[in-house]
Amino acid sequence: MKILNTTKSTVLVLKAEKADTPFSRIRGLLGRASIAQDEGLIITDCRSIHMMFMKFAIDVVFVDRHHTVIGVVKNIRPFRMSPYFLRASYVVEMAPGRITESRTEIGDQLRIEGS
Repeated sequence: MKILNTTKSTVLVLKAEKADTPFSRIRGLLGRASIAQDEGLIITDCRSIHMMFMKFAIDVVFVDRHHTVIGVVKNIRPFRMSPYFLRASYVVEMAPGRITESRTEIGDQLRIEGS
């Protein structure tokens, strides 16, 4: 799947996987040594993330049910927790720097292609 920022006409992620089962949502990116610059993970039904036992930092975008960005967390490091976003429907976890490179900010609209 590809994740686009339609507000800015930029690409967040070229190759996204979806974590939409209880086990896959809890696991997230745990167990991976890194994430490629063009990869990402969509975690459904998610309002906050933890970085316990992670080996690398990530950028995280919190999105509501209308695909509007309601929160951004840049370069969250291992053993940290994100803020809680009550209205979030899903999150996109991606390589550090992707939020800045795509110019994504609160209020932007996202589109997921190929889901």
